Amino acid sequence: MSIKHVKAPVAKKIPIQLEMHGDVRIDNYFWMRLSDEQKNAPVKDKQTQQVVDYLNAENNYYDKITAHTTAFQEFLFSEMKSRIKEDDASVPYKKNGYFYITKYQKGEQYPIFTRKKESLKATEELLFNVNNEAKGYSYFQLGGLNVSPNNKLVAFATDTVSRRQYFLRIKNLETGKIYNDIIENTTGGSVWANDNKTLFYTKKDPISLRSYKIFKHVLGTHQSEDLEVYHETDDTFSTFVTKTKSEQYIIIGSYSTLSTEYQFIDADNPNDALTIIQQRERNLEYDISHYKNHFYIRTNKDGAKNFKLMKTPVTTTTKENWVDVIPHRKETLLEDFSIFNEYLVLEERTNGLNKMRIKRWDATQDYYLPFAEETYSAGVGSNPDFNTNILRYSYNSMTTPSSVIDFNMDDRSQEIKKEQEVLGGKFDKNNYVSKRLWATARDGKKIAISLVHRKDTELNENTPLLQYAYGSYGYTISDGFSTTRLSLLDRGFIFAIAHIRGSEYLGRDWYEDGKLLYKKNTFTDFVDCSQFLIDNKYTSAKHLYAMGGSAGGLLMGVIANTNPELYNGIVSAVPFVDVITTMLDETIPLTTGEFDEWGNPKEKTYYDYIKSYSPYDNVRAIAYPNMLITTGYWDSQVQYWEPAKWIAKLRELKTDANTLVMHTNMEAGHGGASGRFDALKETARDYSFLLDLEGKIG
Repeated sequence: MSIKHVKAPVAKKIPIQLEMHGDVRIDNYFWMRLSDEQKNAPVKDKQTQQVVDYLNAENNYYDKITAHTTAFQEFLFSEMKSRIKEDDASVPYKKNGYFYITKYQKGEQYPIFTRKKESLKATEELLFNVNNEAKGYSYFQLGGLNVSPNNKLVAFATDTVSRRQYFLRIKNLETGKIYNDIIENTTGGSVWANDNKTLFYTKKDPISLRSYKIFKHVLGTHQSEDLEVYHETDDTFSTFVTKTKSEQYIIIGSYSTLSTEYQFIDADNPNDALTIIQQRERNLEYDISHYKNHFYIRTNKDGAKNFKLMKTPVTTTTKENWVDVIPHRKETLLEDFSIFNEYLVLEERTNGLNKMRIKRWDATQDYYLPFAEETYSAGVGSNPDFNTNILRYSYNSMTTPSSVIDFNMDDRSQEIKKEQEVLGGKFDKNNYVSKRLWATARDGKKIAISLVHRKDTELNENTPLLQYAYGSYGYTISDGFSTTRLSLLDRGFIFAIAHIRGSEYLGRDWYEDGKLLYKKNTFTDFVDCSQFLIDNKYTSAKHLYAMGGSAGGLLMGVIANTNPELYNGIVSAVPFVDVITTMLDETIPLTTGEFDEWGNPKEKTYYDYIKSYSPYDNVRAIAYPNMLITTGYWDSQVQYWEPAKWIAKLRELKTDANTLVMHTNMEAGHGGASGRFDALKETARDYSFLLDLEGKIG
C-alpha cells in the first residue's frame, strides 16, 4: 500500500467547555485524560480502552508511515551500539574505606554495582547486578544506592513503572539478605543516621507526586511504624533529605522556584528535634555545605543575582550572621562549590563558559583550571573524601570525548583516569570542528550558538542542520560530546545548540529574562538563531530542523505555530504543550511548584499571557513542518495526553500534506526506555526521521 493511502487516525471529538476569567475555551480532546486509577485498574473501563486504542492507532500509523525506514533504523542502532564499549566500567571512587565501581558487561542492558575494600586489588564484592533484578520487567530502574556508615547495609530504590515512584528496600551486604522492610511511594533517595539503623526518606503525595513528607524508618520495623519528621504543607514547595559531606548532619530542605529553607539534625542523634538554619523568604535562595564549625552558603542574599558564597557559625545560622566568603560578581555566575579539608573549589560560569576555581583556605593559592577549547563542558565529579588534595573532574567538548581526570591541587599535576572510547574504528576527533557564534535577537541581545560538524562538510544553503535547545528553569545545555550524534555529523549534518534565554548560560539575568511574563523571549531567541543560521548560509529553511524535549518540547510547539516556514522538520519529545490547562490543574504533578516559572493562570495577567503562546491553544489552519512527536504513557512529568491532544488538533486543522506522526512508549515515562540499548533505539528512531527527510537513508 502506498504511504499516501495510509489513513491517519482521527480522534473523536467530545467538546468540553473550559472557562476562566470570562474566557471560554472549547477542548475537543479533553476526554483523552486518564487518572492513575484508570491506568492502573486491572480491567480497563470504556474511556481507558478508547485512549489506549487511540495511542495504539497512532503507533500503528507511525509504523506504517515509517516502514520504509525500519531497516535503516536497525542499521543506525547497530552503528550507534558499535561505538559503545559494551564491557565498560566507571573510574572507581573511594568512600569510607571502599572503592565503588559501576560496570557493564557485553550484551547487557543494565549496570552492575560492585565494591572493593581499601585496595583495587582486593576481592570484588557484588552489590547489585541490575540485569538480574530487571528480568520480567519492560521497564526497570534501580537507584538511590546508599551504604550505611558501618558499610554493612545498603538502601536501594526500584521503579518498575517509570512514574518516578520508588520502592525503598534494604540489603545486608554481609549476608546478601534483603530485609522485609518495604517502603512505598518514595523519591528513591534516603539517608542513614550514624547509628546504622535509622533511615530518613522522602514520600510523595500519591496524587500530585510532590515530595512532601520526610519519614524516619528504624531497621526491622514495618513502614506503618515510621515516624513523620517533617511535612511540607505549602503545595508550592517540595522537600528532600540529604547528609553533609562531613557526615555530621542530616539536612532537610524545602524548595520552590524562588525560595529555599533548610533544617538540620545531628546525625549521631537522629531523634533530636529539627533546627532551622534560615526561615524561608520569597526571593531568598540558598544551599549549604558543612565545614568545621560553619555552614557555607551559596545564596542570592542582598540582591546577589549571580549568587555569592557566605558562611555562618553552626550555632547561629540565621541570615543576620552570614558573612561573605566570595562576594557577588555581576559577570560571573556561581553555579556550585565543593569543600575539602585544605581547599575550596568553585564552579563558575562567565560569558557562557564554565570554569573551576581552586582556593586554599590559608589563602596561599587561588587559581583557575586552564581549558583551551572555544566550547566545552567541565564539572566537578564525585569527591566524597574531605581529606584529600585530589580533585576529580570531568571534561569533554563537542569534538572531544569525555575524560575523568584527577587533579592534584597541591602541585597542579593531573592524571587522566579514563578517556571515553569511541569504538567502530572510524572516529578521529581531528575530523570535526566546533565553534561558537553569536546571533542578534530582535531586541538586540546576543545569543550564543554552539555548533559542530565534520571538517569536510560544505556549509551552504543545502547543508542539513539540527538546532537544539531547552530554555527553561535556568537549565543550561552543556557543549558536550555525543557518540550517537556522530551518526548525523558523518552524514553531513551540522548540530547546533542555541543558548537561548530561560537558561543561565549568561547568568541569572539570562534566566529571568526567559520566564513568567518574559517567556516569549525563549521562543523568539530560538527563531532568531534559526534566521541567523539561514541568513549566514549555514543552511536554509528546506534543510533546517528543530528538536527539543519536555519544556524544550513546548518550545517546539510554539515555533511550529509562529514560524513553521523556517523548518523542514521538528522532533518534539515528551512535549509540555497544553500549558494553560495543565497549570490550572493543581492535581497534576509539578503544577503548583511551577507557578514561579510559568505564572499562575488563576491570575488573569498570567492566564492571558500563557494562552497567547500555549501550543495546543494556538494550533491554526496553516501549513506545518514535518513533525515527529514522542511521549510515554506513564510519564509523570508531562502527561501523555498533552501530546496526544496536540497531534489530534494538528491533524484536524493543518493544511499541508507533510508527515505528522507520534510514537508512544506504552511501557515508559518521561525519560524514555530504561535499558541503555533500548534508549539507543529511540535515538535511532528520531535520527532516521530527520535523515529520511534529507533523503539520506540509503
